[in-house]
Amino acid sequence: MTRCGLRRIEYVLLAAGLAILGYCGAELLNSHIQQARGARELDRQLDQTRRDPPATIADGTPVGQLQIPTLHLSAVVFQGTSDSILAEGVGHLDASAFPGQSGNVVLAAHRDTFFRSLRHIRKGDLVQVSTPYGIRTYAVDSTEVVKPTETGVMAATASPTLTLITCYPFYYVGHAPKRFIVRASPVSG
Repeated sequence: MTRCGLRRIEYVLLAAGLAILGYCGAELLNSHIQQARGARELDRQLDQTRRDPPATIADGTPVGQLQIPTLHLSAVVFQGTSDSILAEGVGHLDASAFPGQSGNVVLAAHRDTFFRSLRHIRKGDLVQVSTPYGIRTYAVDSTEVVKPTETGVMAATASPTLTLITCYPFYYVGHAPKRFIVRASPVSG
């Protein structure tokens, strides 16, 4: 191969690298913009006194703020779990309970964005979910890794439960083959 041919390959690789960096930067910027938008909408909602969540909430609507102080994690929770919603923040599974209701509150996020820090979560860590209907605090009971087909972790529960779901392993390239599950129970008091 000639020197000129090698030079062209270097330019093509450089251009491809810059394009990938630009795409990643745009995705990161978009997630920050959507988090700020969601936080503003949530602040507006928190200023209004409400007792119970409505029967239906439109997908993409900010519904809460998730905080895990030990992990320095704070993210807006949006209704729904579509790819576009999970690109913006944490998603609340439509069919699951709402924080403060009896049953299983299921929240999901991408492992390479909002839930990356879950790899460091430990039993006993506190998880706080703030909504216009109240603030709920949960303590982590357990973590486990399951196959994507094991959907029982999303099933309704008799008692209040918080379930956090993300893909696993955390540093896997491509579609991860497993799911990382965090289970937490309400803290009384």
